[in-house]
Parts: sequence; C-alpha cells; structure tokens
Amino acid sequence: MLNDIMAYPDDMLDPDDIPRPLVAFGVSMVTTGVELARHRHGKAQLLLTLRGVLTCEADGGLWIVPPQCAVWIPGGAMHSIKFSGTIEGYNAFIDPALAVGLPTGCCTVAVTPLLRELLVCAARFPALYPEGGRESHLATLLIDEIAAAPVERLHLPMPADQRLRRIVEMMMAAPSDRGTAEIWARRVGLSERTLARLLARETGMSFGRWRQQMAILLALQALAKGAPIKQVAADLGYESAGSFVTMFRKALGTSPGRYMSRVRGESIPGE
Repeated sequence: MLNDIMAYPDDMLDPDDIPRPLVAFGVSMVTTGVELARHRHGKAQLLLTLRGVLTCEADGGLWIVPPQCAVWIPGGAMHSIKFSGTIEGYNAFIDPALAVGLPTGCCTVAVTPLLRELLVCAARFPALYPEGGRESHLATLLIDEIAAAPVERLHLPMPADQRLRRIVEMMMAAPSDRGTAEIWARRVGLSERTLARLLARETGMSFGRWRQQMAILLALQALAKGAPIKQVAADLGYESAGSFVTMFRKALGTSPGRYMSRVRGESIPGE
C-alpha cells in the first residue's frame, strides 16, 4: 500500500538544470511505498529497474515495469511513478536534440546487457563531465542501444472517464473477481452497452481484451516478486494454472517462466 505521495524530490538536482545532453544516476532504496506526483521534464527519461517493480502512468496509459525492463518517457510528457519494496535501478535523462529517432510516446523496452552496463557506467559520470570525450561517446552509444531495444507489450490504456477509472481501481484491488462486463458496468451505474462504448472510445479495446491486458500486467508484477505461477493464476481468478499459462502464452508468445527467465537474463534450456 502506497503511503507517501510527494513531488519531485527537492534534494535531487533537476536534470533539466544540468547543462549536459545526458544525465544519469542510480536509484537504491527500501520503502513501504512512494508515489512521485505528476510532473514532467524537458529531457526524455529512461528508467530501468534491476530489482523491484514500478508503475508509471503517462500519456493516458499505465506501464508496469518488471526487473530488467525500462520505461521510456519522452521529454515534456506528464507522468507519475509509483514503487514500493526494495528498489534498485538507473535513470537516464536525454536532451531532446539527441532523442531524434527514439520513441515519441511512452513505452517499455527490454534491456540488453550492453544497455544495462552503459547505464551503470553513465551513472558514474560527474554531473558536469567534460564534453567531447569518452563520456560523450558513451552517451551516443547508449542512445543507439535505446533505439535498438525491443519494445515490450506492458501497456494498459487508461480511460479518462471517472466511472471507468473506478472500475480500474476496483479490479486492481480485487483481481480475482471475474465478474462479467454487465456486472462491472452495474457497479458504477452504467449499462453494459455504455461501458463497451466508452471503453472502446477511450482505450481502443473491448472489455475482455482490456481486462486480459490488466491481468498480464498484474501477473508480471507478481512474478517479478517471486510468486509461483499457481498462486498468480489463483490470485487472478483463473480456474487452473494451465488456463492462465495458455492466456499468457497467447498474449506474449511465451510461457510465464520463460518470459521471466529472459527478462532476468537467465539461460533457458534448449535455447
């Protein structure tokens, strides 16, 4: 349960105020819950998690970022970030002039070993590192690696309608509730038809597809914390682990176990 909401930390240098095209630093903390309130940076941001899971809401969507993945936030995008537990990761802020060719909207990306090591290295740069030398070359390579990183399907479109937002809150609080669209609509004073129309207009998805995407994100959050597949399936209201694995495989093209092994950089037998 998040218990602390704050603005961008006062004791942290604003990356927009540092006159360098790349600003990077490490993040390490243990917390019962922190939410960085909605804010924006002029520079684009890449936020990598090595331990822990964070969520980012921006551009009308929710991104859940498991370990070994990163969220890309374009410069100027309003966003909020939530995280709890043991968090370890890295932040990189990139001047928009260098971000040409990089994603124009928020997305999650898989982090290659090279990209991870470049972020770790960049975080050791002094704030006002000399330009034109080794640091600048590494910054260029880092940006090239971000551009080459595969985009992950870890996005849930978030509706603006307050009745639909209420459904989001209730579903996340009780993910095992497998009520029909009609039942969920009635809980917020809507007809099933109106719910379907609003959801399609604001997210581009049907109720079933949208709820499935939410289940995938919640599953990844739980799996990243070490929960067994059988428990994750039960917590999401699936009748069996097999039915959950089938859904997961159809959505992401691989099993939950293989997916988490890949994002953790573990070897997979037979590959």
